[in-house]
Amino acid sequence: MQQHVRDDRSLGELFGDLSRQLSQLVRQEVQLAKTEMTQKVSGVGKDVGKMAAGGFVAYAGFLAILAGIIVLVSSWIPLWLSALIVGLIVVAIGYFVLQSGMNGMKERDVAPKQTIRSIQETTEWAKGQLK
Repeated sequence: MQQHVRDDRSLGELFGDLSRQLSQLVRQEVQLAKTEMTQKVSGVGKDVGKMAAGGFVAYAGFLAILAGIIVLVSSWIPLWLSALIVGLIVVAIGYFVLQSGMNGMKERDVAPKQTIRSIQETTEWAKGQLK
């Protein structure tokens, strides 16, 4: 057997309660969005760091390896060709490191999906309360 509970609050009090609850819910949703975005930005920062490290490694490699190997290889082929071959190899290594960081960023989904889902649920709940 189901009992009906009578609420003696006025319509104004009910809407006031609903307003306060919705206000609190919105604040909680905003906090959730902040937390979720902080986590996602942290991951993106790591990928940006990888990209920067890849660029610095490629540059350092270009300077150090280029000089040493060019001199070594120039004993068999002309100096200009030696410099070209070594430079292309170092640039290719740097390119692959940069690509790794860029691919990591592409794979990250930075949209606050949990917050979006929660807001949609809140909207549906609020619509149900107003009916």
